[in-house]
Amino acid sequence: MKRSFIIIGVILLIAFIIYRLFAGTYNQMVTEDENVKNKWAQVENQYQQRMDLIPNLVNTVKGAAEFEKGTLTAVVEARASATQVKVDPSQLTPENIQKFQAAQGQLSTALGRLLMVVENYPNLKANQNFLELQATLEGTERRIAVARKDFNDAAQAFNTYIRKFPQTLLAGMFGFSQKGYFEAEKGAEKAPEVKF
Repeated sequence: MKRSFIIIGVILLIAFIIYRLFAGTYNQMVTEDENVKNKWAQVENQYQQRMDLIPNLVNTVKGAAEFEKGTLTAVVEARASATQVKVDPSQLTPENIQKFQAAQGQLSTALGRLLMVVENYPNLKANQNFLELQATLEGTERRIAVARKDFNDAAQAFNTYIRKFPQTLLAGMFGFSQKGYFEAEKGAEKAPEVKF
């Protein structure tokens, strides 16, 4: 009789240890995954703020100068293109992140051209509305960089956790897969050439 109680006790203890291992690991994966999704939401939030600024910036530029129509059209089209690329937080694969980043990169390039062309219009550079919008846009770009870094940090922590043993066995079983990262734009590794 004592022996059967000991065997039952040992079986229950082993079952409890296995349960705690599975439950603890699964719960940590869920926590890490939710953190990545939260950081992704912050990235999208900052990009949305930039999207919301663009119409005001374009209208201010249009109203203040006889501006190059092609430059304004490029900004508007890049904004429209960037709004079409959405990434579901449950599908943060490297490929989806690259598509999102490429669309946002086109918009950044168009905005950069717009701000460079503005240099040719002294009355626009002196326009208070434009200066405020430009400052807000610059602040938003800094917040985007911080949000992207925070996302990459969260994705790295998640990816590291699910690749460790024994989590790697359970991650596949429960459908957890690695998240993608934001990467430097192509050509960013080369220093820009400055000529005077």
